[in-house]
Formats: sequence, C-alpha cells, structure tokens
Amino acid sequence: MDWTTLTVALAFVTMIGAVVFAYISKQKVENRMNDSSARKSTLAEDKDSHAKPADV
Repeated sequence: MDWTTLTVALAFVTMIGAVVFAYISKQKVENRMNDSSARKSTLAEDKDSHAKPADV
C-alpha cells in the first residue's frame, strides 16, 4: 500500500465521520425543538440572558 491509498482512505473516513456527526447533531436539535418540556435557551427572546444555560 502506497501513501496515496492511505491518504484517500483517511480522507474518506474523515468525511464519513463528519457526515455522521452532523446527522446525529441535527437529530438531537430537532428532537429538542419538538420537545415542549425542554428548557428554553438563554438566547431565546423571552428568556433572561443571565439565567443558567439550558444545556448545562
């Protein structure tokens, strides 16, 4: 195996990993947006900006 094969394989695995990570993150965000009992973000218009963050 020469270095070009290794480079292509690493690039492909990295891209697949990034896509999987983005998909999982998107699913978590959408689930949180659809959950009416989830705490509001401190960036929400009607939430105090000095309150404890929702994700902590």
